[in-house]
Amino acid sequence: MEIEEKYPKNFQEFLEQFKDEESCRNYLFELRWSAGFICPKCKSTKKHWLTAKNMIHCGICGYQTSLTAGTIFHGTKKPLLLWFHIIWWIVAQKTGVSASNMTDFMGFGSYKTAWTWLQRIRRAMVRKGRDKIFGIVEVDKTYIGGIERNTEKSAKGAATKTMVVVAAECKGKKIGRVRFRCIKEAISENLIPFIQDNIKQGSTVITDDSIGYAPLQQTHNYKHEVKTGAKSGTDSHSLLPHIYLVGSLVKRWLQGTHQSKVSPKYLPYYLDEFAFRFNKKISTNRGWLFYKLMQQAIETGQIGKSKIVGK
Repeated sequence: MEIEEKYPKNFQEFLEQFKDEESCRNYLFELRWSAGFICPKCKSTKKHWLTAKNMIHCGICGYQTSLTAGTIFHGTKKPLLLWFHIIWWIVAQKTGVSASNMTDFMGFGSYKTAWTWLQRIRRAMVRKGRDKIFGIVEVDKTYIGGIERNTEKSAKGAATKTMVVVAAECKGKKIGRVRFRCIKEAISENLIPFIQDNIKQGSTVITDDSIGYAPLQQTHNYKHEVKTGAKSGTDSHSLLPHIYLVGSLVKRWLQGTHQSKVSPKYLPYYLDEFAFRFNKKISTNRGWLFYKLMQQAIETGQIGKSKIVGK
């Protein structure tokens, strides 16, 4: 049976499938090596066994590796069963989980530990090499975070907020997938690479008349549609309605789930979480979301504490 068929469909099935550490280890093993174990050193698939310390021993070259090596679980001193429960809980909450709530609910000894775990999991929410969005796509910048001040400078977001460029697929009046990137300035050097990295060539890209998008049609394979009217007082809601709605939803989510306590340094990872949830909103199967996040937790690689809190 393929591993895709084995994920739990609901929490009751989750409890039945993951009763102890052994069941969690077996699941991770099948998820990593569904076609059979491959030695990281000699690439042999012929012979291996599990040692008393739960190390996988290659019978050809003698190399030993941990089941969690090269994953976000690498070096954890906590049970895998706890990781599994937390990941299930995260995907089961439609609005996400804050470190404060997780500290209380899961019995962590400190807020800092819960926060670090969530940061690791957020880094697994974006799949490497994910498909680009395509079709009709709106692109615009918004400002997130900071404190509102009644000054002309801060009203533009320059002093107190983080500038974020957003792309949203237009499915009629509905919104398809979304992409985010924090930038320092709305110039071509930042906007064009974002479009190239996230939107498939041949798509119709709709923007406002900012000069930063000017090179798009001349030098890149996109259909560029410009919405004018910002200077004449036309609402952004009317110009780029999909982006306006996405921006409102992100800010509401950060304010509600995280009480807006998100620093600019870590904002990109919170935006990754929002995109993960939003882009998979059509799925009502929590088990499938659990499976996808577990799969990406393995593919993301090792994430040490220094990588999270470093400069």
